[in-house]
Amino acid sequence: MSTRAAGSFLLRHLGPRVFGPASSPAAAAPRPLLPLAGGGERGGAAVAVWVRLLSTSAAEAKEEAAASKGNAGSTAAAKAEAAVAAKEGGGKEEKAQVASSYWGIAPSKLVSKEGAEWRWSCFRPWETYKADTSIDLTRHHQPKVLLDKIAYWMVKSLRVPTDIFFQVISRTGKTRVLINIWRVNLQRRYGCRAMMLETVAAVPGMVGGMLLHLRSLRRFEHSGGWIRVLMEEAENERMHLMTFMEVAKPKWYERALVLAVQGVFFNAYFIGYLISPKFAHRVVGYLEEEAIHSYTEFLKDLDAGKLENVPAPAIAIDYWQLPADATLKDVVVVVRADEAHHRDVNHFASDIHFQGMELKEAPAPLGYH
Repeated sequence: MSTRAAGSFLLRHLGPRVFGPASSPAAAAPRPLLPLAGGGERGGAAVAVWVRLLSTSAAEAKEEAAASKGNAGSTAAAKAEAAVAAKEGGGKEEKAQVASSYWGIAPSKLVSKEGAEWRWSCFRPWETYKADTSIDLTRHHQPKVLLDKIAYWMVKSLRVPTDIFFQVISRTGKTRVLINIWRVNLQRRYGCRAMMLETVAAVPGMVGGMLLHLRSLRRFEHSGGWIRVLMEEAENERMHLMTFMEVAKPKWYERALVLAVQGVFFNAYFIGYLISPKFAHRVVGYLEEEAIHSYTEFLKDLDAGKLENVPAPAIAIDYWQLPADATLKDVVVVVRADEAHHRDVNHFASDIHFQGMELKEAPAPLGYH
């Protein structure tokens, strides 16, 4: 019997069993191979294996269908139980339910060191710290080589349009009402200037950390802790922004300016970091020096009474572990200290590159701020 004749014989007799509906669970069991008469052992074996695979596939399909029905039933039952529990528990339990318990994901209940319920989801109690305000604020990296001079004067030139946009014009009023209007306007300008500064300052750490992360993946090497340092810097700058959002609310044109500046600066810094990391870190170091100067002027006006020393936002009190009666001046002091630490980290990173080394060759200053 030839191979083609053997295949036709098997399909004629086994086709209804394979492709027809199974009458009992036993039909799903693997069927024994049928011996073939005559020649064509190779072709017959192939047909026999093909028949066995068909029978197994049919059995698995029925098992999957049964499992799907079971899952649908269990899902319906779970939904019914959840509906009953919601009716019994009332509206409080509906608000408390954030994630599905099916995945085992539930918000953890955290408390502060005073024992009160933790109210922030953007950071955790163990991420708070006391800022080191004893850092030297007058430290300055003197530009000597051409690359440093370009970075220095580029940052100085970027300060000009910022000063023009947030220009504070001194005015004197004959009445107390006019003085109060001027004071509110001055304080809002300082708050919006700080927000603009932080939306830019939070970009370099994210860009540098992202590029170092990708480089570590490509080269199968460690980063020396610098990925975490730069990401922590970006997160710290973002928390500055979240704090000053409570001090001054930006208007629509200021939001549009932030959108434009961030889009331009992100792409420019991304390309600059790819071309020369030492230049990119030096630019950030000088940007942080300018930030220290801006916050120092902020403090001078607070001390002179030109700005109202309002109570510190709650988010700032918890993030920097400030006393409960902390004021805006206390917030500006700790923010300025953070900027000084970022200044040192970026100048240090640039110095490493200037010495012909990579960042991974020098231990990263983890937890420096």
